[in-house]
Amino acid sequence: MNVPSQMTIGSLEKVVPEDETKKNSDLDMEQFLYIISNAMSMPSLEGGSGGGGGETDYIGQMVQFGMLDSMQELTKTMQTTMLMTQQQQALGMVGKEVSLKTEEDQLVKGVVEKVKFDSGYATIQVNGKTYSLNNIVEVGAASD
Repeated sequence: MNVPSQMTIGSLEKVVPEDETKKNSDLDMEQFLYIISNAMSMPSLEGGSGGGGGETDYIGQMVQFGMLDSMQELTKTMQTTMLMTQQQQALGMVGKEVSLKTEEDQLVKGVVEKVKFDSGYATIQVNGKTYSLNNIVEVGAASD
């Protein structure tokens, strides 16, 4: 998942760039309908009523295209929701004691001092060192 570097907490506008550039492989519903209408208006070589296929074929293709477009939008929404949930979880850990497993398989314990955001992803700082939320193995109340 690509998260823009200007991502700030709670800002949905920054997750979806204002003017996305389309790739050559991107096709929206309007372009799809244009292609289908042109294909339907062309005479077929066999002398039938239209080009490329029957009306049900076109309707089926349109439904499939619409479903694919909807699935892509749902995926983007789920990614945004996941990212914001992860940020909220990290913010809720400030001041709590955590146990972390480092890359070297060492167990580190300490209080979450602060939360940092790296390209929209939350990281926590414990004992002056930054860790990913994936390193956390236990969370508890801070001992005073």
